[in-house]
Amino acid sequence: MPEPVLSFTVQYAVDAPELSRQQLRAWALKAVQAACQDCPDAFQRAELTLRLVDTDEGRSLNANYRNKDYATNVLTFEYGVDPEGTAHGDIILCLDVLKKEATEQDKPFKNHAAHLVIHGTLHALGYDHISNDEAEHMEAMEIAILTRLHIENPYLER
Repeated sequence: MPEPVLSFTVQYAVDAPELSRQQLRAWALKAVQAACQDCPDAFQRAELTLRLVDTDEGRSLNANYRNKDYATNVLTFEYGVDPEGTAHGDIILCLDVLKKEATEQDKPFKNHAAHLVIHGTLHALGYDHISNDEAEHMEAMEIAILTRLHIENPYLER
């Protein structure tokens, strides 16, 4: 199976020196590779944009697109796969919520960031967790990817 091609853009609407483009791309690539192994015929390329935002922008996007008046940790827009086999998506990561959750859940910041980037990337590639079966499958993929990164299961109660 050929290696998936990832075109990955990072937009910093907030200062996040602890999250380099290289690190964010590496996490997203792990999710893209796992998705290609899971469903080899789904896409050949992925073009994704990850935008790091503050609470105001995160809240505005969540309100405008999901009718939920709060900033969420990760918000993904999946645009599907075009006729050439390229999956397209945008991932919005609210840095303030990410930091708050990492502290509240007693998780290392970068571990939580890795999980949310992987989670958002899988959503951008068509994975979801609406049904129990979908949730179990998506969570199993996330756990496997994170394990390879030496990050513990984020779904375990602390």
